[in-house]
Amino acid sequence: MFLTRNAKLLFTGDSVTDCGRDRAAMPGTTESLGDGYPNLISAALTALYPELTVMVQNTGVSGDTTNQLLARFDADVVQQHPDVAAILIGVNDVWRFFDAPFYHPTDLVDAAQYRANYQAMIDAARGTIPELLILSPFMFEPNHADPMRHQVDAYRAIAQALAEANGATYLDLQAPIDRYLANRASYILSADRVHPNLKGHMLIATQILNALGFDWRHQQPEADHA
Repeated sequence: MFLTRNAKLLFTGDSVTDCGRDRAAMPGTTESLGDGYPNLISAALTALYPELTVMVQNTGVSGDTTNQLLARFDADVVQQHPDVAAILIGVNDVWRFFDAPFYHPTDLVDAAQYRANYQAMIDAARGTIPELLILSPFMFEPNHADPMRHQVDAYRAIAQALAEANGATYLDLQAPIDRYLANRASYILSADRVHPNLKGHMLIATQILNALGFDWRHQQPEADHA
């Protein structure tokens, strides 16, 4: 198991992570985790690994690109002192090229800026966060030639390259989504190809738990002598 006793597991990113969390709620509570994959992961760890008392924290903010996440990364990630921090960011960096052209945005994040922003966050985490998990951006779109999916693929490749170059753990979330979409339509998991519904969040949560070494057959020891 990747996590140890009394570990803090922090998730940060955009709306896919935020999921309506109550930012005034005490960190680690159900209300503070939102309605997405961080809450599902917390529930699984609480139910199957109660002896570890892992705290899950959510600092995702809806609408964020890497520009906004980088600006708050020290306060919302580094200064929270997690044992494991997982970053899921990038789909908004791409989406703004497609959903906002008539707003004439001046803060679009091209591939070079995405790389620079992500590297800056990795550098900020270095030496302060023991384990960094890079979660790939993804879309619920099976057509690789779709323009937005094509650009998400390019940004995902950047995230993977940075993880490998910096010794961080990388988790490709697009691959299991693609396997699912080979059998079922995207609307089963998402209404807009970007935001997961509960089923989509379940898929993501299971992938993250598996990457953490979660044993779905784990039994609490009969007696805790620690």
